[in-house]
Amino acid sequence: MIRVAITVLGAAASVCAVVVLLTSGSWRAALRILLDLLTAAGLLRLSGAPGWGALAAVAAIVALRRLLWAALAAAEPPADEPPEHRRAPTPAHRC
Repeated sequence: MIRVAITVLGAAASVCAVVVLLTSGSWRAALRILLDLLTAAGLLRLSGAPGWGALAAVAAIVALRRLLWAALAAAEPPADEPPEHRRAPTPAHRC
């Protein structure tokens, strides 16, 4: 029974991520949804079959999730700085 729930949750994670990507256009939000639901599936798997393999799978998913968010946060420009295309043009040279 738990194996079926894990499979359904894994499939739902993919479907939800695609729906979020298509409706919002935000790949970061879609990635967050995907990783959160995969974490939930891993925890459900751990509750059904406690063992080192299941624990390692959950730990790998959580580590991947944290590493991805740390990398994305480091690559994202600060919110208080305007993007390059929004900067005011430099004054024209006077002749």
